[in-house]
Amino acid sequence: MLDSGPTNRMPFSYVVYREHRLVISTGSDLVTWEEIKARQDQTQTDPDFNSEFDQIVDLRAVTGFDMTSDHARLLARRIIFSATSKRAFVAASPGVFGVGRMWELFTEMSDNQSQIRVFYDLPSALKWLGLESLPH
Repeated sequence: MLDSGPTNRMPFSYVVYREHRLVISTGSDLVTWEEIKARQDQTQTDPDFNSEFDQIVDLRAVTGFDMTSDHARLLARRIIFSATSKRAFVAASPGVFGVGRMWELFTEMSDNQSQIRVFYDLPSALKWLGLESLPH
């Protein structure tokens, strides 16, 4: 696949807010399953990360995903967060929301029992996580 964009393109990134016990993962443009897997691996080995933390997955700037349903199933089954973690996916478009719901269902059907909910807006996601705003 040819990519004429900048070499530092980062369509999927994350920040750990240790003091808030929160990971914020952010996607943009077209996101591939390889990028998500790489960020999962990186998050899991980050010294600031704790599997008990909650997560916001901000997908509002994502235009689409380059992955099969089998890829999504494999990613959702990976155990990165604990069963007590709450993971809020935020999507702006119906297509991205649908992929988030698929991820939620694949997680529920696996041994990975972290709690996932998909939202169309950030305030609802924050409320579900018990947060008033994003960390600064």
